[in-house]
Formats: sequence, C-alpha cells, structure tokens
Amino acid sequence: MVNIPVLEQMNQILHILFIFLPFLWALGTLPPPDALFLWAMEQVLEFGLGGSSMSTHLRLLIMFIISTGTAVTSYFIPSTVGVVLFMTGLGFLLSLNLSEMVFGFKHSVTGHRVGTKSKALPNSSEKQFTWKEYLFYSIVLVLALLETGLLHHFAGFSQISKNSPQAIVGYILMILFIILWILKEIQSVYIFGIFRNPIYPKHAQTVTLFLEKQTKLMKIGVVRRILINLVSPFAMIAFLSLDSSLQGLHSVSVSIGFTRAFRMVWQNTENALLETVIVSAVHLLISNTDIWWNRNLDTGIRLLLVGIMRDRLIQFISKLQFAVTVLLASWTEKKRRKSATTLCVLNIVFSPFMLVFIVFSTLLSSPLLPLFTLPLFLVGFPRPIQSWPGVVGTTACVCADTVYYYQMVPSLNTALQSAMAAGSLGLLLPGSHYLGRFQDRLIWIMILECGYTYCCINIKGLELQETSCHTAEARRVDEVFEGAFEQEEYARVCSINEHFGNVLTPCTVLPVKLYSDARNVLSGIIDSHDNLKEFKGDLVKVLVWILLQYCSRRSNVQENVHKTENKGKASLIILPALNTSPETESPEDTDSLNSENLDDWSDDVFGEEPTIKKGKEERDQLKVLPGINLPIPGSVESQRVGKHSAGTVTENSLYQAVALGYPATDKGKQEAMAYIPLMEFSCSHSHLLSLPEEWISNCLPNSKVKEMSSLFPEDWYHFVLRQLECFHSEENASDVVEEIAKDRVLKDFYVHAVMTCYFSLFGVDNMIPSPGHILRVYSGVFPWSLALDWLTEKPELFQLALKAFRYTLKLMIDKVSLGPIEDFKELTNCLEEYESDWYIGLVSDEKWKEAILQEKPYLFSLGYDPNMGVYTGRVLTLQELLIQVGKLNAEAVRGQWANLSWELLYATNDDEERYSIQAHPLLLRNLTVQAADPPLGYPIYSSKPLHIHLF
Repeated sequence: MVNIPVLEQMNQILHILFIFLPFLWALGTLPPPDALFLWAMEQVLEFGLGGSSMSTHLRLLIMFIISTGTAVTSYFIPSTVGVVLFMTGLGFLLSLNLSEMVFGFKHSVTGHRVGTKSKALPNSSEKQFTWKEYLFYSIVLVLALLETGLLHHFAGFSQISKNSPQAIVGYILMILFIILWILKEIQSVYIFGIFRNPIYPKHAQTVTLFLEKQTKLMKIGVVRRILINLVSPFAMIAFLSLDSSLQGLHSVSVSIGFTRAFRMVWQNTENALLETVIVSAVHLLISNTDIWWNRNLDTGIRLLLVGIMRDRLIQFISKLQFAVTVLLASWTEKKRRKSATTLCVLNIVFSPFMLVFIVFSTLLSSPLLPLFTLPLFLVGFPRPIQSWPGVVGTTACVCADTVYYYQMVPSLNTALQSAMAAGSLGLLLPGSHYLGRFQDRLIWIMILECGYTYCCINIKGLELQETSCHTAEARRVDEVFEGAFEQEEYARVCSINEHFGNVLTPCTVLPVKLYSDARNVLSGIIDSHDNLKEFKGDLVKVLVWILLQYCSRRSNVQENVHKTENKGKASLIILPALNTSPETESPEDTDSLNSENLDDWSDDVFGEEPTIKKGKEERDQLKVLPGINLPIPGSVESQRVGKHSAGTVTENSLYQAVALGYPATDKGKQEAMAYIPLMEFSCSHSHLLSLPEEWISNCLPNSKVKEMSSLFPEDWYHFVLRQLECFHSEENASDVVEEIAKDRVLKDFYVHAVMTCYFSLFGVDNMIPSPGHILRVYSGVFPWSLALDWLTEKPELFQLALKAFRYTLKLMIDKVSLGPIEDFKELTNCLEEYESDWYIGLVSDEKWKEAILQEKPYLFSLGYDPNMGVYTGRVLTLQELLIQVGKLNAEAVRGQWANLSWELLYATNDDEERYSIQAHPLLLRNLTVQAADPPLGYPIYSSKPLHIHLF
C-alpha cells in the first residue's frame, strides 16, 4: 500500500494540513462537531436527496434518515415501473408538512380540542388543515402516480432529440419557466432589485386604497400559484418519466439522481423547473453523444450537478456583493477614512486572493467572515442555515414591549401567507431573511423550511428603545422604503432603485392588524384652570355611573339568591346618617381638617414634576397598609382599650371613626363622626343596587359629609338609574325604576360612598387640583386623607375609584379635542364607549398587556416627560395598517453573524461600544446584531417555528 500514488499524495496533503490545524482553530475556521454534523446532513439532504433544511434539528435528523432510506430502497426494487411509482409517491409525501398533517389528523379523528387557541402563535394544525386539503393532496398524489405509471409504461424511450416526446415536454417547461419568472418579477416593487415595477402601486396611504390598486396583482398571483402547484410539477414528472435512464435498474446514480429529481419537483418547484430547463436546453444544444456530459451522466445526476452549480453561483454573487458592500461601508465612514483607505488598497491589490477566499467559502457553503466587519475576510466554519445552536424561538430578551409583537404575529402570519403565495417576496428559500418596518417596530423574518404548499418561518421583534445606533439605521430603513413605496403619481414610469447598494431590497407592503402608537403633548389641556374645574364636577358623575354599573352587574349575578331570600322583605342596611349625631359639634371641628396640619401629601412636598419611581414607592407602601392592624399611639382606638378591657364595647364606639395619624385632642373637643343606625329601604327592589355593606363609610366627620353631599348630582343619578339594564326583566320596569329613584335611603347610601371616594381622590381641601396631582392619582398614588386607610382596605372599591378618575381625565381631554358634552345621553354613550372599547391606565400595568392581547380597540395612558417638562398622552389604536417589507442579503446576514460569534467567542471582544455593532446605513450592522439569537443578540420577541400554508 505504500507504493499506491493516491495514498502517497494524500499523506503529503494531510501532513501540510495538520500543521495549519491549530492556526485554523484559532481563527475559528474549524467547525465544532455538532455544527459540522448538522451542516453535512443539510447539504446531503438538500443536494443529494432533494429535500430542504428543516426548522429543528430533530426534524432534520428524522427527514435525513427517511430520505436516505428512500434512496436505498429504490435501488433494490426490481421493476422499472415500481421504481418510478415509488420515487414519485415518496417524493410527493416527503415534500409535505407531514408532522403537522399527522398531528392535525390525529386531533380531528379523536375529536379532541384544546381549550382556547392561542392568538399569538397561530400554528395549530387544527386551524390550518381541513378535510378539503387532505382531499386535495390525495387527488394530486393519485394523478401523479397515474401519470408517471402510464407514461413510463406505454411511451417509447429514445435518446432525446428535437422531435422526441421528452424534447416536446422540455419546450413546454421552457415556456412555463419564462411565464413564471415574469409573473414573479411583476409582483415585487422592483424588477431585479433595480428597476421600479410600473405595474406596482406608486403610493397607497390607506389599506383600502392599496388593496384596490393591488387587485390586478393578486389575480396574477393566483394564476402563478396554479402554475407552480399544479401545472409545473406534472409537466416535470412527464419529463422525468419519459427519460431513458430509468431503464437501467440497480444503478446507484439512477437511485440517487432520480430520487432527488422526483422529490425536488414538489419540494422546491421553481428551482427544479430551472434545473430541468437547463438540462433540457443543454440536451438540445449539444447533439454530440460522445462528450462526457452525455456519455457518462444520466439525467438524474445532471440535474443534481446543475442544482449544486445553481446554488453555489447564487451564493458566490451574494458573497461578492457583500464583500463590495463592506468595502464601500468602510470607505464612506469619515471617521475611519484613513485606516479604511489602506485596507481598501490592500484588497484591490490582493483581489485575486480575496476572490479565492470567496470561492472557497462558496464551495463549502460557509459564511464569508469580515473581521470586525472590516474589509479583512476569512472563511467562517461551515454551519447550518439557522446559524445558531438550540431550538428556534426558545430565547428572547422579553420586556414590556414584547406584547406588541406578540399581538401582531397572527395577523402578520396571514398577510405573509398571501404575499408568499402570490410571489411578492421573491423566491422562497431556506435561509432567506426579510425585514419589516412599521412606526417604531422592526420585524425580522427568517425562512427555516420550505416544501410543497407550505413554508416554515421564524419572526423576531427588535427593541423599540430609540438608541442612537438603532435610530440611525432605522432612519435609513425608512428612507429605503419611502423611496420605493411612497412615490408621487407623476414620478417616472420606470425609475431606478437609489439604494441598490444597500443590503435591504424593498419587496412589498402587507396589510396587518396592529396597534398604531400616537403620542401627544397635553400642554394647555391638563394645566388649564377651567378644564380642571370641570374635571372635579365630572368626577362625581363618573363615580356615580361606575358604582351604579358595578352594582347593576353584581345584582345580575346574585339575582337568583336575592329572589329566594329577600322576596317581599324589607332590606336592612347600615347607613351613615347625615343629620343625626349622638354628640354636639364643636365649633373647632374643622380645625383638624386643615390641610396645613393633616394633608402631608401635597404638591409642595413632591414638587410639580413627579417621577414614576416616587409614585411606585408610595404605591408599594399603600399596598402594605391594609395588613397593618396594630394600634397607633394617640389614636382613638388605643385610648379606649383600657376603658373596655372587660370585653364589653358600647354601640357608639363601634361607629366611631379612627383618626389615624392625628394629634391627640381633648375628649370633649373630638368632632362627632357619622353615627350609623339601622335603616330600611323604602323600595323592595332597592337591594338590586345596594352597595356591599363593607363599603359603608364611617370615617368622615358629619360636617364634611354635609358640606360635600351638596355636590352630588341627583338629576344625573336618576338618569343613570333609568338607563340600567337590570330592570328590563321586571314586569313594570319603569315603575320599579321610579320607586328606586324615590328611595332616599339608597340615595344617601350612594351619596356617602361617592363623596368618600371623592374625598379620598382630592384630599381635604376642595381646591382645583394641579397637573402633578392629576398624574399622581392617575398613577394610583392617592393623597393622604381621613378616608385613605379605609379605602385601601377595600381593593375593589379602590380600583373603581381609580378607574373613575382615569375615565374623567380621558373625558376632559376628549371634551377639549372633540367639543363639549351636550346632554346626559351623550355623556352616557361616552362612558359606555370607555368601558367597552378602551383601556385607560398605565403602560406598566399588567392589565395593559392583557388589553393588548385581548385586542381592545383603544388604549390610553398618561405620562410625564422630564426632559421636556410636559405631560403627555399616549393612545394606541387597533387598525389594519401597512407594513413595509424588504429582502435582506442572506450572505450579509450570515457573514455579520459569523463575525459576531467569532468576535465574542474567539476574540473575546465584548466591548459594548465596539466597532462591529456601530450603526452603518449600508450594512445595517446594529439591527443585524440585535436579530441574532441570545445571548449574543437581543431580540425582545422570537416566535416558535410558524408553519405558513401556501395553499
């Protein structure tokens, strides 16, 4: 064996290679074992067996084993017809989304349905697959088998010539290819990425207008989809079935080549059509049978070689474009112009060596790695299409903004389905990357897997925080899209893409249901004296409306219980009397209610510019208060412990409020608190609107209750009563409402509850609130008052009072923006709209996220901008809007991700301000780094693999 020349040469080559292995390892060119294994499986599956890279490593392993078994099995089948039928049938079945189909079929058979379907991840098989689709696939499979078997059995076989049946089919395929190429190009905004498509709508401000203009393109897309899904596969099957190479049984080349060819017909129809047209054209052009191409290769191997050359040629062009872009990016940076000039000159001088690196990287299908994103190129180690280890969609830097991407994904999935089926996003290949843009949102879309009538993608959401690098690149993305989609009607018919050198090429716009974000400055509204004065009056009305609505809904739930227990009986309740007192009032009873002594929560203490942090600390303190039951020195309760130590408590002591935190006063000078006798409703139906007994306030002095009860709007109270729906089931609903309206006990009940909440929201002084006060209370930080401790012990009432305050603020803004409220009916309609269509609260609230996921039509939040010193309002509106989508240079993404991995793991350069993540408008470096999988990247949202049905 020593004298065998091949082994001697291999021995010499390996000796040289082993010397460079440590150097290659240090440069990161040697792949880790897992990456090398997955890369090798992908390459063999795609180019040797006709499959596609898969969305998960497990799916890749299973598909690789099954596909390899198919090729091996076809070698041992004794009949040529059997071989053709076997290859056709298995090629079709393996190109389908089998795992999802089996899962959906299993659930449909068992009748099992999983609770509520998730709106955020609409990849449920039950939703996607129906019996019509199973029937369609069955019919296509039967027709394909019939066509293959009949043509192969009855048609005569001969070497291809200009008049043979296979040549005629080849002509048909050429015509089909040209038609499909034209139909695909006119779906996108740019032809070849350079020339503006004259058919594409020039400018569309609304979704309705855009869809009207795009109607013709959608019809063309339907024709294109029919040609791809039905016409082209059957035409290619006819071409393959008529090939004479299938007569040679038990041939490895036939088994491998035709197993791949029959699979590619379905797995990737457009690429298979291109390969078949090239092979057919070469057959027709080269009639000499003695050349190597015709003599030693059968049709299956020719298609395999053409497929590899097609893929490597596309990669070479993309890598060369990426290398040129990196050179231009370095040259155009003014700060690094001197150092970049030297590197550019070196690249030009040693351009043959750079081309060698690009070619070697292309042959290995590995990323071209620009060191630190400078024009210094290395060959990255071969890795799978996904570029990152681990399962797709399991990691993301989740934050408060993640919910916006979570909500929009279902609608985006549907829009992508239509665009992909029509061909608007170009040729769908695993490893392709797309970038979507809407307002401050950036959506990164990656294709993981493709097959017959389906595509598997991963959607990532990038951060909304406006950093300098993020803003600079996002501005360039906006400029690229504006130049493509927002042209004037009088613009040239066929203009040129001004941003051709950019890694981003605009494709299309997608109508997606999502939230638009509008932020307004409230100067002149929230600080207006007249508006704030009206605010106080409106707050009482809103409190009345909210409490009556709450009790109305509560009575509907408990209606059956009340009917059985309370029918015909007068309801006994405990109500603070407004006109009775066991003690005489002291003339000094109002001294203890002076804000200078009691109301420590004031604008003077906190300042006119509150901060969120301070509000949160106080709110956290309030949450602790209900759990504190210890007596406070100096309070009424602690003074009476000795008096009633025997365990007997007088009735008056039970009804006496505890004035926590106030200076001890003489016993004779303590102001009388509201005395609570037992009283009866005068109407037997009043219990339907009775507030919970624990909401009966006994914490306010009589003088304060009398003073504030005059603010109670009786006419509004009666109007709201007549509008309630809880009496519609009664026989004499109008009479019942009138009786309840005349029930003074029930009215006094509401007067006391409403005024206590009102007192808690504004404190002791009946002054006009300041904007700082409005913001603090809106944020849930109430001013300290006699009623605050009592209110915080009743979380439900506390939330109702807070909601009333927030509704009133929104009402005040709407009155300024839309005009005054004319009558009670309009006010009721406005409040009902807030209740049903709005969420009014804080962005940091959990209910804010819940409202977004529930797709509330509108959301409102109040805030303060300390930099500008202004109060702001934020309104989210759910509507169907247009998202602009463009295709990224896949090799540019892979190259920058390879550099990111090399720089952090091999060079250990984790500087947060390193050059490779600085913004650049051509390369979009910062956005590309963000889109990498954590921990190297930091997308705030990453979906699990989503299966889009292109049926």
